[in-house]
Amino acid sequence: MTALEALRGRSVLLLNWRDIHHPRAGGAELYAHQVARRWVAAGVKVTWLTARPPGSPGRDVVDGVQVLRRGGEFTLYPAAAASMLRYGGLFDAVLDCQNGIPFFAPAFVPRSTAVVQVVHHVHQEQFGAHFGKPVAAVGRLLEGPVSRRVYRDRAMVAVSPSTRREMRSALGVRGPVFVVPNGNEPPAHRAGPRDPEPTVVLVSRLVAHKRVDRLLRALPEVVAAVPNLRVEVIGDGKQRRALELLAGELGLRGTVRFRGRLSDERRDELMQRAWLTTSTSQGEGWGCTVLEAARFGVPCLALAAAGIDDSVRHGRTGWLVSDVDGFGVALVHALAELADDGTAARMSDDCRDWASAFTWDRSAELLAGVVLGEISRRAGTGATRVKERRSARSDMVTAVRFRVPLDVEPPRGRRTDQVRIVGDLGSALLHGCDELDAEAVLARWNVEPVSIELATEEHLLTGVAVPTTAKA
Repeated sequence: MTALEALRGRSVLLLNWRDIHHPRAGGAELYAHQVARRWVAAGVKVTWLTARPPGSPGRDVVDGVQVLRRGGEFTLYPAAAASMLRYGGLFDAVLDCQNGIPFFAPAFVPRSTAVVQVVHHVHQEQFGAHFGKPVAAVGRLLEGPVSRRVYRDRAMVAVSPSTRREMRSALGVRGPVFVVPNGNEPPAHRAGPRDPEPTVVLVSRLVAHKRVDRLLRALPEVVAAVPNLRVEVIGDGKQRRALELLAGELGLRGTVRFRGRLSDERRDELMQRAWLTTSTSQGEGWGCTVLEAARFGVPCLALAAAGIDDSVRHGRTGWLVSDVDGFGVALVHALAELADDGTAARMSDDCRDWASAFTWDRSAELLAGVVLGEISRRAGTGATRVKERRSARSDMVTAVRFRVPLDVEPPRGRRTDQVRIVGDLGSALLHGCDELDAEAVLARWNVEPVSIELATEEHLLTGVAVPTTAKA
């Protein structure tokens, strides 16, 4: 039985700043929506509590998910607290999606209710980009010390290894942190040929921490080397007018076109014709737009940053640049590389292969496993049994391969373990295990070890493939 099947019939409260129909919905809302709609399809009762923008109904049903809209951008938080105090006991679990300021669900629901916090990225530096010093200081306090005290040993989910690292280093999180990456739509071949002239397409909200101005400031140097360059900027936001003025000041009106917010179909049409996409963001939980481009075979040139480092495979699906002063030179180099049809075709294939490793079905299943583990832990069953204890820190993961004798029942592991069996060969990611713990787990499973190694960040993102051959 899969974790999602085991979650059937449970009732889950999902807390998120916005819902998928909010006019400013982004990657965090896409993540929550794609997971929630799959949970509902599997028989889970999901109630999404979120803010209510002007003109939106207070109650709605979106893809089977009941959506309750309460309060505004900031008044949502006391509204959510009041709702949890009144109705929190009706839910088996709370999925607390943190968008800089958590909902602090453990303070408002019964202790027996499972709470899993989902963190897309750490906002400590970004508070200063959006707010004045006093408000930014309050934001850092709430996201850091206050959150650490309220959530304590509650399970947390990071959408990328770099977010998990920042949770440990910047926020001081010490409880369990599981990596559940974003999914993606299936890879797609271009509907037609790419543009004959070098074309860069950027899809982004035009807000401070995306730092699109850094791309614009690098472009005069690029245009001098690539005079027929075209740059399409898709998206809207508070900084759009300032960026349009900057493009004019830099003499880029004939090069850069601000498209605003487009339909998905039109956005995808432009992306499919691109040579390259870019990212100059200060930091992300995960490069959603990077992978959306990769599914069409479009590589990315990016300034190295948390989250982006996870989504771009340097030299394979794009390039990472460590120094903003070198971004223009790197862009000229990337376009020169992609001018070669062979190089462009190879990178396009690598992009699609990389994008294919991420599916929303897998994200929904992994997150269901974390929630089930917390439900069992709060109830004092399942993983709390002595024979299931593992001694390594919760975010240490070991990748194992093994043979399964024909007369042995295939192992299932914990809900948070990713176990795959094909014939007599298997592989797994074991959470909370170092190499010695993993040996003990395989011994309990009564299987023959083939290899045991600490999981890499790529393992955490894509899982472990079942080996086609096994060498003892």
